[in-house]
Amino acid sequence: MSPSEMAHETIILGIETSCDETAAAVVARDSAGRGRILSSIVRSQWDSHRPFGGVVPEIAARAHAECLDELIRDAMAEAGIGFERIDAVSAAAGPGLIGGLIVGVVTAKTIALVRGIPLVTVNHLEAHALTVGLTDGLDPPYLLLLVSGGHTQLLLVHGVDHYTRLGTTIDDALGEAFDKTAKLLGLPQPGGPSVEKAAKQGDASRFVMPRPMLGREEAHFSFAGLKTAVRQRALQHAPLSDNDVNDLCAGFEAAVLASVADRCGRAFDLAAEMLGEPVADFVVAGGVAANQALRQTLRDLAESRGSRFHVPPVELCGDNAAMIAWAGAERLARGLASPLDAKVHPRWPLDATAPRAIGAGVKA
Repeated sequence: MSPSEMAHETIILGIETSCDETAAAVVARDSAGRGRILSSIVRSQWDSHRPFGGVVPEIAARAHAECLDELIRDAMAEAGIGFERIDAVSAAAGPGLIGGLIVGVVTAKTIALVRGIPLVTVNHLEAHALTVGLTDGLDPPYLLLLVSGGHTQLLLVHGVDHYTRLGTTIDDALGEAFDKTAKLLGLPQPGGPSVEKAAKQGDASRFVMPRPMLGREEAHFSFAGLKTAVRQRALQHAPLSDNDVNDLCAGFEAAVLASVADRCGRAFDLAAEMLGEPVADFVVAGGVAANQALRQTLRDLAESRGSRFHVPPVELCGDNAAMIAWAGAERLARGLASPLDAKVHPRWPLDATAPRAIGAGVKA
């Protein structure tokens, strides 16, 4: 990139503290809407939470407060710029754990106030949804499957700040189901990679699990019953050998793949009805999008529907600040800066008008 092109870039500092990863990144967006990552640093807290078998909100908030300043300095150093070059600062303001969100947003407010630059508070889910604009240069509309530890949703992405929810989980998120299955089977956390690794060594035909919601008219998901099925089969064969665990994981993952592909297929139909034409682009984002078997299954689905398949690089699937910075840049380009008294939102749906799914609990 030439010096003149770089001079017309907007440089955004991004901060992510919504759960148990502390992250800082610097991203540039040019006047044509093209982005590039200047730095991206993520520090996991999992070792601090491991003894408790899950994320402890108080520990997470304290860990964010202890290391965020250092991570921001490291991100700036990696980008090779000083604070005088930053044009705006963005931070995840929800959904997530309120203590961690406050740490990140207060830090971003302080930088914005001291530097006299815009603050952009970002919906963490929107950051996932828009990541393909940074990595692939993809513009909406597109169909999105957002799969993470806390969310499993199908959305039609019309543009920045404009989403239609087509489906959601009525109980557990997919990442949560992976984590709880791993915990049940004595596998290390985080559970997604552990279950995926074990499944590769297992026989999926030995334990045939139910395929939740298969064939339903709506595009919703359910994983609680599948998790229960794993528990029942594990109890029937206890004590479990390594082969038993591998086969249970393989059966669980096979059921997940069949269910998710079916639900996404229904979302293709719903999205096509809304758009008045077939879905041209299908995007998968969120931490569970790092699962290679899921990627391949959904790539095959997209190809069967004549749709282009997009998924961020593995390092940008989980929580990171590059996506926060990019979402901030996209919002800023549309005049959507935030006031300095902006609040955090532990619950913050992308489509606030979507009706509650029948049978769903508070998570949906």
